[in-house]
Amino acid sequence: MVDLSTPEAQADPHSLFRSLRSSAGPVVYSSVHDAWLVLSHAGVTAAFRDPRLSAERIPAFEKMARSRPAAFGKVVDLLRGWMVFRDDPAHNRLRDPVRRAFTPRRVEALESSIAATVESLLADVAAGSTFDLRSTLAAPLPALVIADLLGVPGADRLSFQEWSDLLSMVVFAADAKSSSAEPAIRGAEHFWSYFGSLVEERRRSPGDDLVSALVSAAEPLSAVELVGACTLLLFAGHETTTGLLVNGTRVLLENPDEVTRLRADPSLWATAVDELLRLEGPAKVMVRRAMDELEIDGVTIPAGATVWLCILAADRDPAVFGPTADQCDVGRDPNPHVAFGWGIHHCLGAPLARLEARVALRALFERFPSLRVAPSAPPPRWGGGVIGRGIGRLEVAT
Repeated sequence: MVDLSTPEAQADPHSLFRSLRSSAGPVVYSSVHDAWLVLSHAGVTAAFRDPRLSAERIPAFEKMARSRPAAFGKVVDLLRGWMVFRDDPAHNRLRDPVRRAFTPRRVEALESSIAATVESLLADVAAGSTFDLRSTLAAPLPALVIADLLGVPGADRLSFQEWSDLLSMVVFAADAKSSSAEPAIRGAEHFWSYFGSLVEERRRSPGDDLVSALVSAAEPLSAVELVGACTLLLFAGHETTTGLLVNGTRVLLENPDEVTRLRADPSLWATAVDELLRLEGPAKVMVRRAMDELEIDGVTIPAGATVWLCILAADRDPAVFGPTADQCDVGRDPNPHVAFGWGIHHCLGAPLARLEARVALRALFERFPSLRVAPSAPPPRWGGGVIGRGIGRLEVAT
């Protein structure tokens, strides 16, 4: 029985994926989740490119709404503006204005401001002290960066985090049974109020920010789509990067020889970030639905079936990454991981996430050369459900 929701699978999905791939093959059916799990790198990348596999999750959310209070409709409407849950043409229409605003030049120009923000967040951390990495650095940094890009006050970031946490119970739910209605409704109501007002303000007085870019898109977005798109940018812009920073720090602390390599050759930070994404990225599974019967890795998937692309499994596939697939190599190159997705749904924020991680992690390990897991720290508690992966708290000592 394949169940990714057990405490054992949450703590160590890698062993489960490795065992399944070895004993059952690259594609496995789970009766618990009523889903086909794709575990190989070849299968996952092929599935990302296959137009017969749909990313459209709005019908599933609408079905979910039928067994919940009427106010849950606000949650579904909010998610209609999330490009990651839509297929073309809606996906492309929602993605295009963000793509035009998220240019490489614009992202590269953020390096100095990100470095300054990291410096300010770490300024009060004294040598010899113990602190929680998530609350001190990993959560506030990406929230402040995306708030600046959206043109909203960084002081609102704590509210954003609270609302995102409420909404995540639906976003990261693999099925209707594992999600809660009331928290998601509260989160959606807050986002509707906040971004609804902001969109109207930007219509009157546009600026040089992502919200203004969305409002002035060549192909206009509806009010529902605009508020949803803003919420996605905020949610994805800080939630997953926070996971990358915490997970990545944990990996490096478990591999001190690799930290030594980075200190000797700081140019390796560019490849190190991708290696951390490969080993412990913040996303575990991406959900698709088969619109027609298709074959993946020699296994026939029936039309209408749910397909889980297990990117965490694909990124440790020895067929691609060799005998060191489970080992950290900060200089690994090439590194064809799929932590940011693949094809038309490749994450638009990937360059920004890489930049934030490179700047923040380098500053952290250079500022505190004796950084380690705090002796009093409890074992890591992995969360994120069956779809995400992240440590709630990481106590480190300087």
